[in-house]
Amino acid sequence: MLDFRSDTVTKPTKKMRLSMMNAIVGDDVYEDDPTIKELEALASKMTGKEAALFVVSGTMGNQLSIYSQTNRGEEIICGTQSHIKNYEVNAAAVISGVGYQLINEVNGMMSLSEIEQGIRGNDVHYPDTGLICLENAHGSGKVLPLSYMKEVRELANKHDIKVHLDGARLFNAATFLNVDASEICKYVDSVTFCLSKGLAAPIGSVLCGTKEFIKKARRGRKLLGGGMRQVGVLGAPGLIALKEMTKRLQEDHDNAQYLADLLDTLDEFKVDRNNLDINMVFVEGNVDFEALEKYLLTKDIIIGGYKGMFLRIALHNDILRQDVDTLFTHLKAFIKEN
Repeated sequence: MLDFRSDTVTKPTKKMRLSMMNAIVGDDVYEDDPTIKELEALASKMTGKEAALFVVSGTMGNQLSIYSQTNRGEEIICGTQSHIKNYEVNAAAVISGVGYQLINEVNGMMSLSEIEQGIRGNDVHYPDTGLICLENAHGSGKVLPLSYMKEVRELANKHDIKVHLDGARLFNAATFLNVDASEICKYVDSVTFCLSKGLAAPIGSVLCGTKEFIKKARRGRKLLGGGMRQVGVLGAPGLIALKEMTKRLQEDHDNAQYLADLLDTLDEFKVDRNNLDINMVFVEGNVDFEALEKYLLTKDIIIGGYKGMFLRIALHNDILRQDVDTLFTHLKAFIKEN
């Protein structure tokens, strides 16, 4: 099956599977797992942070960051289309007891003036603003420029507010910007990135920040039931993800551009060229996506992620250039038959 739904569907490579079998492990709650310690050290180095914590998911990483940097009753500032707001089951309110100050986004970016307007003043009626949350790469497929990250950092400093980065696809953003991930992360206090998306590890994310922050986040992880034992079997493929898979992401970006060019030859599809920075193609289609999904399943192809007239197609380690050609061939056949 060729699965274009998301880069979360990637399968661990053979090398990753072998590394899991041979991993040296220990009890990570006691901080005795050498493989996890190596992974966390590498993650902190690559993001330019003091320390890191392995967590089961990007959602857990984001929520631990909010939990560790806010107080109950405060607000966090985030975009209306952000993952933290829309796809994490309102966890910030449940776990940390914070509200959301939502800002509209343009090209994945909240307006600086609207962020500043959203920061609460010193009034007895207002909650305090506890954290500004950014997302880079943004879920829309847009990469935020470093100049914007710098401006948000300066604004946060002005108001003495911390900044968290949901960097689920951090290394895709770094690839697009042609910089080290640390160049993005230097503008934020904490960052979460996923190992289990385009980097192809089977499970896990890493949360990075100061030593004091990670100490508090580690306790929060235990509170959430995320303390793990011989988890080096998951840390081992994570090490391969960071050392090797971060270096091949341009291939996915190139395949996304290639697919976009093919789709542009079909009148029934309109590619969103403004959100084509990374490994995802967003298209508007004058077709029945539900019928298309059923048709492609008969050809051993899976699509998903469509809302109304819009479809997201994700490229990743398990999709080769010839697989893109195969998808396009069947798209043309579907259009001809319908």
